[in-house]
Amino acid sequence: MRNHSVISEFILLGLSVDPQIQPLLFVLFLVIYLLTLMGNLMLLLVIGFDPHLHIPMYFFLRQLSFLDLCHSSVTVPKLLENLLSEKKTVSVEGCLAQVFFLFASGGTESCLLAVMAYDRYVAISSPLLYAQLMGLVWASWSFAFLDALINILVALNLDFCEAQDIHHFCCELPSLYPLSCSDVTASFTALLCSSLLHFFGNFLLIFFSYVRILSTILRISSSTGRSKAFSTCSSHLTAVIFFYGSGLLRYLMPNSGSIRELIFSLQYSVITPMLNPLIYSLKNKEMKAAVKRMLRKYFWCFK
Repeated sequence: MRNHSVISEFILLGLSVDPQIQPLLFVLFLVIYLLTLMGNLMLLLVIGFDPHLHIPMYFFLRQLSFLDLCHSSVTVPKLLENLLSEKKTVSVEGCLAQVFFLFASGGTESCLLAVMAYDRYVAISSPLLYAQLMGLVWASWSFAFLDALINILVALNLDFCEAQDIHHFCCELPSLYPLSCSDVTASFTALLCSSLLHFFGNFLLIFFSYVRILSTILRISSSTGRSKAFSTCSSHLTAVIFFYGSGLLRYLMPNSGSIRELIFSLQYSVITPMLNPLIYSLKNKEMKAAVKRMLRKYFWCFK
């Protein structure tokens, strides 16, 4: 190890080192995490039990809710633990495991948002068949996990020697590069290729899907039909802006441990999973009707 001592753990400095602020942050992020769990579990239950929602759009939305549960659960529990603990450490193996699952869940969500954009376009002409649905979903999961595996296998060759402090609340690959005492070129190249492929590749698919959607909507003669088509796409477009905007900036900007990096990471890994159930349900009449039907059925059972 080039005459350096090998370290076995990192120190996550988190969002604040002020002991008076940490309990307040714990309460805030505990509430956010509980809202994330409740909102996404509600969507999973409603879509699963209501036969009116067994159509392609809600099939993808159910997958997205499950991914948001996974993505948030990879980061927030450790964040909450560190806010209450004096010893804010994580093992090197645990840190790399968190990197892998962040990559896998975030990459799958990136692919799924692109597939959902394509589904919005196809839905205007002909809904996707079930076999096509399953193929697109399996392709999203497989591609993202393969990409995460490649990145983590390359990252396993990194040596960590003296530096231990991670200026972050979770383990992300860009935050580990300043701590490495070995050449990070291979890992950085793999990360850059993944980022460009995920964010620009999927983003271009989303962009061209919405260009076709817009051209198709403008050809609809009735204003009611155009309004319904626009409302169908607005929720997905909002989710895309939240996820891609913060994720793209986080992984492509230089790593400096600044407050902006923390904000972008919080946005796509903590805040967006909480907001997605609201984004997809508040303006969705079918979803609100399904929730009312489930609540009526639930309370009727206990009358």
